[in-house]
Amino acid sequence: MSVLMSTSFNLPAFSAYLRNHGISTNNDLPKDISEALIIKPLSGGQSNPTFYIEAGKQKMVLRKKPTGHLLPSAHAIDREYRVMAALAKQGVPVPQMLNYCEDESIVGTPFFLMSFLDGRVLTEQALPGMTTTERAAIYSEMNRVIASIHAVDYQAADLESFGKPGNYFSRQITRWSRQCNESNLPISSALQRLMEWLPAHIPPGDETTLVHGDFRMDNLIFHPTKPEVIGVIDWELSTLGHPLADFAYQCMAWHIPPTLWRGIGGLDLTTLGIPTEAQYVAQYAANTGRNSAEHWDFYLAYNFFRIAAILHGIAQRVVDGNASGEDAIANAQRSEPLAELGWQCALRYSASR
Repeated sequence: MSVLMSTSFNLPAFSAYLRNHGISTNNDLPKDISEALIIKPLSGGQSNPTFYIEAGKQKMVLRKKPTGHLLPSAHAIDREYRVMAALAKQGVPVPQMLNYCEDESIVGTPFFLMSFLDGRVLTEQALPGMTTTERAAIYSEMNRVIASIHAVDYQAADLESFGKPGNYFSRQITRWSRQCNESNLPISSALQRLMEWLPAHIPPGDETTLVHGDFRMDNLIFHPTKPEVIGVIDWELSTLGHPLADFAYQCMAWHIPPTLWRGIGGLDLTTLGIPTEAQYVAQYAANTGRNSAEHWDFYLAYNFFRIAAILHGIAQRVVDGNASGEDAIANAQRSEPLAELGWQCALRYSASR
């Protein structure tokens, strides 16, 4: 078998780790599993390097921190592992967690292993090649799954200490503003305006649920043939927070044109069989009982600020030489136009008050 790997992999140590933790005990494997390992980088995993691992009949995924200087609180793979392990019993589809390891001598940084799910990752939100019925079913399933995440009893799931309940927007705005200010790259004018505008316009009222933090189509693994999510992945940004903030994050796609990034803004949704934003929001309201209409533009402005701040951080990692993903540079360049979209949402919200 062949091996494609990061130079940080210590193959003898990694094969011993698999043996010692009972993760791969196939009788057909040689004593030194490294002779039979297949390790391939997986696409995606913009923040944390992700690899497909095959050891005999065992198929799994390894997710690790990147190497080099990291911004504070970033790349929290321990949180990813913890939340997915907890959700295995909560009705949210996630891969099976196999093991978490903090020993940096094995693959260069801490990592965790999870089961490999053989399904579809849909990267184009217009879903080319599908029928209108198939597209509608995919979007309906996504809505159902995010509603199920927000319905999790996080206390019963032993996630009460996973975040701080309440005051979510204020804390998140402070966090991402601080991360932008800690970088040594110039902050775009739109991003700077959002950093100043958002704290003064946080809507009244609050609610706390488990939130994914990066819920979008290509962070879902669908059944090979059915419109069924078999795994929600990439939980690095998950915490306890406001469900409408989490939901509005996915709904940015209706405002982002495909020419800018992954989005469906400006497409003929009726012809495609994809729900409009209003229809998708109404479906979430039916699934959860939550009404988001009054402050919707604030939720969108907040999320455009947040994604622009995240991409600003990716730009910093590009400069530092430790960005993960071949499209890191292109993603970094999207920070400013996305912040501009957020500022337009902020202006609409201010005008409606």
